[in-house]
Amino acid sequence: MAHPSYYAPQGGHPGQEQLLTDRAMFTQAYAVIPKGTMRDIVTSKLPFWQGTRAWILARPLSGFAETFSHYIMEVQPGGGSDRPDTDPGAQAVLFVVEGAVTLTLDGAEHVLEPGGYAYIPAGHPWRLRNHAGPAARFHWIRKAYEAVEGIDPPTPFVIREQDVTPNEMPGTEGRWSTTRFVDPEDMRHDMHVTIVNFLPGGVIPFAETHVMEHGLYVLEGKAVYRLNQDWVEVEAGDYMWLRAFCPQACYAGGPGPFRYLLYKDVNRHMALPRR
Repeated sequence: MAHPSYYAPQGGHPGQEQLLTDRAMFTQAYAVIPKGTMRDIVTSKLPFWQGTRAWILARPLSGFAETFSHYIMEVQPGGGSDRPDTDPGAQAVLFVVEGAVTLTLDGAEHVLEPGGYAYIPAGHPWRLRNHAGPAARFHWIRKAYEAVEGIDPPTPFVIREQDVTPNEMPGTEGRWSTTRFVDPEDMRHDMHVTIVNFLPGGVIPFAETHVMEHGLYVLEGKAVYRLNQDWVEVEAGDYMWLRAFCPQACYAGGPGPFRYLLYKDVNRHMALPRR
């Protein structure tokens, strides 16, 4: 595939002369976090990380999306962590959008550059450092793994988006496709993190309404996106967070591709309350 483009936040702070003209919204069905809100003042620090800050875009909230967290990590030269996650039950996907990091996973070293993707199962030791020089930025999506008796847990892997052929949606002539890093038939996985691709003018021509929770980070391009009963304009750097069953659709605006990194929970029974 052609060399992909990825938007990464840079932080900073708007001047006092600027007016509030942003598109941020938080409703009972969805949230939109525009790129303009990802400033220095909203970053967080994490335990055992050095030279690093995080934009935390999604976290479990009672009554809203409840299954995952989504960070954008910014690691300065020499920064990183030898104990990145203190939750042994958390699985992770890392996706690099700027710079380069060295990931040590189960004792093996991998250099991840833009487009680099790593799946880290729960309970597998890992470390991450920025030895390359410029600041590195990557997405870190976490979910508590739901084990199923009789199904083996998934194994770790490292891959590049550039080496994966997107799957075209039927009848779209390639205008709508998905870059899948995990076989949808693989029941070991209880979450999918994919990249959804639209060519200019491509559409989701019906209101998708289904049980998965969604986190969507726009990597490239712009679109008009339908969220519940509203049409919202989104562009590279924006984030959308959808509850289960929130209707969604979109029109890709051009002039270039519209692409987003997508999280959803899959392949498990719905947990039932116990009285």
